[in-house]
Amino acid sequence: MRKLLNTIYITNEDTYLSLDGENLVCKINGENKLRIPFDNVENIVCFNYMGCSPALMGKCVSKTIPINFISPQGKFLAKVCGETKGNVFLRVAQIDTFREKKLLLAQNTMAAKFCNSQRMLKRTLHDNPTLREDAKIQDVIHILQQGVNHIYQAQSMEEVIGIEGNCAKAYFSVFNQMLTNSQETFTFQSRSKRPPLDPINAVLSFVYTLWTTEFAAALETVGLDSYIGYCHTLKSGRNSLACDLVEETRCLAERFVITLINLRILNEKDFTKQISGAVWLNEDGRKKVLTRYQEKKRSDMVHPYLKQKIPLGLLPYVQSNLLAKFIRGDLEEYPVFLLK
Repeated sequence: MRKLLNTIYITNEDTYLSLDGENLVCKINGENKLRIPFDNVENIVCFNYMGCSPALMGKCVSKTIPINFISPQGKFLAKVCGETKGNVFLRVAQIDTFREKKLLLAQNTMAAKFCNSQRMLKRTLHDNPTLREDAKIQDVIHILQQGVNHIYQAQSMEEVIGIEGNCAKAYFSVFNQMLTNSQETFTFQSRSKRPPLDPINAVLSFVYTLWTTEFAAALETVGLDSYIGYCHTLKSGRNSLACDLVEETRCLAERFVITLINLRILNEKDFTKQISGAVWLNEDGRKKVLTRYQEKKRSDMVHPYLKQKIPLGLLPYVQSNLLAKFIRGDLEEYPVFLLK
């Protein structure tokens, strides 16, 4: 099993990263603030504007440590990584498999997403007795179950996308009812992405981006091309396959966001509102989210297919490896992630 090392998050926008021997050095205004040995690092995520030295990028490439550049608002910009792992035959098999079984893979992924969303809502009903008779939540649970049934009747990717859109709209229509922190004035009306228009959407977008970069790195590790997916359309610069795998595990990111809000870890001071109406996490807010995110990644879970206990942070690597086994023919079917 892969060892879960540290992901380094650079949140200060004025930080510059450089190399000193076998150490990563973080500088602010020319002053060394932090030194980290490379042996303790598996991934670097930068939210800074200053960038990195060429020597540091070369060192990371030689050690296959990816550097992800993300805007302070949470938008993925670019990634520097080393030589592609795996072999050309696996990549060819990936393309052939997705061409042949694209529709079935998309159906299984979306069915898993709908089932996991149902589990999220049912957990809310269990934790909040006052909502157990809520007609709207019950209706959405029914819509999601219908989505599972209808998705396997779809004859094209266009139908799959249409069903997913309807289910996602229904799910997010009751998302606000899962937020029980009455001390903050956070409300969620609907999903807004580019840009997020309220604090809840800002955190959701930020965490989704983090989770997608984890899957992209994992796919690269097992030798798959994260840019060639089976559900999301191909788009230059987008990790389409990483986005596909995120769909079935999106519930974990959403549960994490709900926990941040309900436990009052975030408050109004952690966000910045732009004149345009966009709402973003500020530096303090990002630090709070990333600190809890690292802690969450180290928490244990029992994988529903392997029946083994693993750290949550290794889930992207487990799912990526299972997908690679399916593409190689070692598994008859790719086992999607289902909450238990």
